[in-house]
Amino acid sequence: MENTFKAWFLSFVHLFFPRQCAVCGSSLQEGEEGICIRCNMNMPRTNYHLREDNSVERMFWGKIPLERGTSFFYYHKGSDFRHILHQLKYGGRKDLGEIMGRFMAAELAATGFFRGIDVIIPVPLHPRKQKLRGYNQSECIARGVSAVTGIPIDVSSVLRRRHTETQTRKSAYERWENVDGIFLLRYPERFVGKHILIVDDVLTTGATTTACADALKDVGGVHVSILTLAVAGS
Repeated sequence: MENTFKAWFLSFVHLFFPRQCAVCGSSLQEGEEGICIRCNMNMPRTNYHLREDNSVERMFWGKIPLERGTSFFYYHKGSDFRHILHQLKYGGRKDLGEIMGRFMAAELAATGFFRGIDVIIPVPLHPRKQKLRGYNQSECIARGVSAVTGIPIDVSSVLRRRHTETQTRKSAYERWENVDGIFLLRYPERFVGKHILIVDDVLTTGATTTACADALKDVGGVHVSILTLAVAGS
């Protein structure tokens, strides 16, 4: 009875406030979540998870003890798919993060990408920024990934100890300088010999992700994999 009422209520709400595709803005049909089927099919996927030594992995060579890395789709500033990231970060659409996390994990799981991973760490926001936004978009994505894979999430062990300026308009050098040493690891004993998956929303130079992984550098036997929803395209 409860499920019937919930379904009826949601149908009533959607009648007056129709759900829209985050990419093209068209009304979502029954069974569609976040984005419509057409936009899902047209999403500029990288398919990096199918290629060893891909562009994402090469970005971290020599910087962190990397096992594997990938990003789900290409982010181009002029593309309609930028709306996914914009709504997730600035539009209050934390539900979109979980939806996209599930989509991404379902595709990658079939290829063994998550094999051997012990815990997911979403790149943390500074508490001040998270309070202002109301949520951490990377954590939302990570929760979608966890829902599909069953891998637990840790949001308490890595802290962002310094509030930094936005990376958006910074040069590559300024991005690295801006995030140097900003993350702190608590309870390092939890991660000895573990395989950690670091999850973030978008990858540009890799500065923030590398800084997050650096917090784990003194932990014995730790291995790191990287997963982001998007990667900046040319």
